[in-house]
Amino acid sequence: MTKVYITGLGFITSIGNSVDEVFHSLREMSSGIELHPDLQSEDSPVKVAGTIKGFDTASMDPEDWVYPDEYQLRRDVLRSFSPHVLYAWCAVQQAIKTSSLQIEDISNENTGMYTASAGSMNRIFRNFQQLEDRGVMGCNPMSIVSSISGTLSFNLISALKIRGFSCGQVSACASSGHSLGFAFDEIRRGRQSRMFVVGAEDCDFHSIVPFCGMRALSLEADPMIASRPFDRNRKGFVSTGGATVLVLESEEEVSRRDVDPIAEIVGWGQASDGHNVAISHPEGIGLSDAMGRALSDAQVKPSDIGYINAHATATPIGDLSEIKAIKRIFGNDGGGIPVSSTKGLTGHGLSLSSAMEAGFCCLALHHGILPGSANIDELDPDAEGLNIITESVESKPDYVLTNSSGFGGANVSVVLKRT
Repeated sequence: MTKVYITGLGFITSIGNSVDEVFHSLREMSSGIELHPDLQSEDSPVKVAGTIKGFDTASMDPEDWVYPDEYQLRRDVLRSFSPHVLYAWCAVQQAIKTSSLQIEDISNENTGMYTASAGSMNRIFRNFQQLEDRGVMGCNPMSIVSSISGTLSFNLISALKIRGFSCGQVSACASSGHSLGFAFDEIRRGRQSRMFVVGAEDCDFHSIVPFCGMRALSLEADPMIASRPFDRNRKGFVSTGGATVLVLESEEEVSRRDVDPIAEIVGWGQASDGHNVAISHPEGIGLSDAMGRALSDAQVKPSDIGYINAHATATPIGDLSEIKAIKRIFGNDGGGIPVSSTKGLTGHGLSLSSAMEAGFCCLALHHGILPGSANIDELDPDAEGLNIITESVESKPDYVLTNSSGFGGANVSVVLKRT
């Protein structure tokens, strides 16, 4: 099987809208969490989010949106976008540039795209309002393709003229991890030469507040302490949106194009908890299985891993489940391996998070900087023994592992290698 490399990255995130901005924020531990304008009304108990800067997508008419000039789109393309599709379009353009791809590299039968998003809650809600107000035939003709969970795939595949494999993965917060793992498989088994992996989510009232009903969100109004994975006093996650795009290519394509890869993907694993529709297995059974399978697939030992990017969202049960899973695979001291959750800086990107954090791991490998876990004032006693880093540190590990977990007990772990 061929080796698989990551040759391009693109980011629209709460901590930056380019590779350079994101790396600077990770290195300096600069938070993207702030008071969100959509959440300041009395009927919203949650007040903060990892906001997307430089965009205004509040209008139901995409022609009224404000976004950076370098990403301007034709009206006929833009009209079926939802906000997260726009974020993804911008991130795709960055990824194409950083990987030095040409048009003929993108639109051919050997280049595919796997995506992950929850769709656009706001667009679904507004479109049904319009249906009720105007009648069935008064609906926006783009209402379906601009709102349902496949909208990210529909729009990007048509706009970019993708002709290879394509589909969207739906496994909640593990979705883009599944997209990344399956894209890796397609290339190493010779079925595709190149894959775009895209994770994206809206970041507005309707994409955030439904989680309040689950008691899953942090209601802390201070942005500087709202998201605190692994802290004893954590009270829930902070939401975010945006997009991340990774370009995966075979070793043959990297050689043919004479490009320098950012990192290599060497293995992945997935497993299910079989426990609860919304809560992680209390002993971390599924996630430990996923990590074990990822290590086996990558043909590396636990001691080979030099950094673990944890899924840890700052929910009381979820963080503890992951702590137990890490200790089960790496020992009670975690093998001394540095561990952190970048969600203390960014917030939790839901189905976007796997791709976003895999992108962060690529930057960590490429630049030799491991991002710290922010806002830990009092470490959870159950995490004692683990090397949870609270500041960014210089290190050049050969391998890193990144975790994702989602509703229904879906778990994904991916192993990346320094090039």
